[in-house]
Amino acid sequence: MKTFFVAIALAIACTLPSRAQDNVYQSKKQKLSSIRNAGKQDSHAIPFLAKYLKDPDSDVRNEAVKAIVNVGTQYSLDPLIQATHDSDPDIQMRAVDGMVNFYYPGYVTRGGVTKTFTRISKRIKDVFSNRNDDEVGPSIVVRPEVIAAIADLISGGASMDCRAEAARAAGILRGHAALPALEKALQSKNTGLIFESLVAIQKIGDTAAGPSVEFLANDFDPQVQAIALETLGILHTTEAAPRIRQVVNRPNGDRVKRAALEALAMLGLPEDRQLFLQYVNDKDASIRMSALEGLGRIRDPQDYPTLDGAFNNEKDLKARLAAAFGLVNQGKVDTSEFSPLRYLINGLDLSRVNSASQAYLQELCRHAEVRKAILPLLANATKPEKLGLIHALAPNADAATEAALQNLTHDADPDVSIAAARQERIVKAR
Repeated sequence: MKTFFVAIALAIACTLPSRAQDNVYQSKKQKLSSIRNAGKQDSHAIPFLAKYLKDPDSDVRNEAVKAIVNVGTQYSLDPLIQATHDSDPDIQMRAVDGMVNFYYPGYVTRGGVTKTFTRISKRIKDVFSNRNDDEVGPSIVVRPEVIAAIADLISGGASMDCRAEAARAAGILRGHAALPALEKALQSKNTGLIFESLVAIQKIGDTAAGPSVEFLANDFDPQVQAIALETLGILHTTEAAPRIRQVVNRPNGDRVKRAALEALAMLGLPEDRQLFLQYVNDKDASIRMSALEGLGRIRDPQDYPTLDGAFNNEKDLKARLAAAFGLVNQGKVDTSEFSPLRYLINGLDLSRVNSASQAYLQELCRHAEVRKAILPLLANATKPEKLGLIHALAPNADAATEAALQNLTHDADPDVSIAAARQERIVKAR
């Protein structure tokens, strides 16, 4: 009998750990269920959700961050900043995406790591086919604490994926205060982090960052080298010109050569005129485009026939746009049907070259005579043309341009009127 009772006691004892585990599991399930339900509520649920950010279970903390992102109001920012200090890299990345999503709505569903709620190692490894060109508008003011939290992750995130994601976020939010962390990240050996940092530096656009990029113009990785050369051009780092010329003469592949010549074209230095003339008839359309663009920026009257010949005879659309840009930059601002300026404006209607046309026009609109020529065309422009010209004209708006933007705030198309009103506010604030 004594043996019987001992056996029963042992059996009960053996079942206790299993039941204890079941109770813990149920407790976790209840927590997750409560968090998901709260995530469907408004900002009043934030304090309830924030307490789970200290839960010992990373799955619970992860679900809490997801729910806080889903609520998505300004009250989400402080707990998301708190979550960037979590030891789990996925939670850190999810918090970063949530902060970006507040300032750039839809980011989580379109391009953030939380789109699929999975790790992003595979995506980060393929960074060069996943370039993100999102960025907040100039009127958006991001809380300094948000940029500070992101900068901390660029320098010390729990994984390289996390650091790269933070660098991407700094670019989207145009976080100037994160620039020192981004420049330091360029010294990393991780390709994904370097790539995202370079793109972010481009978006922030502070020319003072150029010297920190220059050493990457000779990077052994052609993909890093190409994006670094592009960055030097965008930041107008003229002191890097000798190094860039060396790359043109001894390129590490065609992609690098294109990037180097485009960087020199962005600099537009008179010393490179003969180099550009050497490539205006190259078999590579991208090379021809850069050569023509470079000549256009140098603005040497001797090159007018070269640019005019390319505009009339060039078969490649982008190369012809570059020739049109060069002619307008040299003073050809008439707006007849087949004029270079009209060609650039018409390019706004074509998705393939819309961004290139807008960039050229924005640069050209620095000249008062170009703005004066464009303004009479706004009334009869197409919707894509109006939208493109609004963004091209606004950065250098004078009194006449402000009046034109004001008129477009009453446009029948709401997209046009909203864009005009937004740019008008930016102009007035500036």
